[in-house]
Amino acid sequence: MVSGGARALVVTLTLAHALLSSFPLVASAQVTHPRRLPKDPAKAVTYVALGDSTVYGVGANGPERNYVSRFYERLRALYPDALMLNLGVNGATAADVVDGQLGRAVALRPDIVTLSIGPNDITGGRDVKAYERDIQTIFRTFLQETDAVVVVSLIPDLTVTPRFRGREEAAKIGRRVVLFNQALRRQARAHGAEIVDLYTSSRKEVPRRPELIAADGYHPSDQGYARWAELMWQRLETRIDR
Repeated sequence: MVSGGARALVVTLTLAHALLSSFPLVASAQVTHPRRLPKDPAKAVTYVALGDSTVYGVGANGPERNYVSRFYERLRALYPDALMLNLGVNGATAADVVDGQLGRAVALRPDIVTLSIGPNDITGGRDVKAYERDIQTIFRTFLQETDAVVVVSLIPDLTVTPRFRGREEAAKIGRRVVLFNQALRRQARAHGAEIVDLYTSSRKEVPRRPELIAADGYHPSDQGYARWAELMWQRLETRIDR
């Protein structure tokens, strides 16, 4: 005969299992040993950049001034034979990365991947759960099919840019940025990706340094991309063996 206390324990455990099963987005494998880059400077590491217009470099005065190229310059200072491929596409969403960039990136057998994606999902009204599923797919694929160190940037606060600052829709956009960043951070932590907090830095720095935003009032300028590259490199450095 089962006691009331035992029955309560069984019910509690059953409910807990059901709840865990209903949240597959959070149930990704936790990575306890972060991946690292080699000590050998002769290694021809391959760097692949994925994402949207900020990866492509809209707002910069030439492709050599976007954050991907600046990040690559720093990489080559350590690994002179490093290779780079920028797969960023203007207007891309997380779904576009899954459909059009992810397979190409995996085929390149990258050692380093950077990902910047989300503003187009936010401004396009996409559901955050759909976004998180795509992010999970991206991280899980790199974790399972490559040995790459993945560096992901949180979405900057779009509401500090002239495009949204003081506009009626700014409050809604601001709330969505927070929700999408929560999803991005959750999946990055679950899959061992290195997180670059562009959200906090944008809130602190853009109001004081308007020159970080390009003439279009939305994308980073040359100076903005230089700052992004600096912040992203700081995170990658923690994964380089010395």
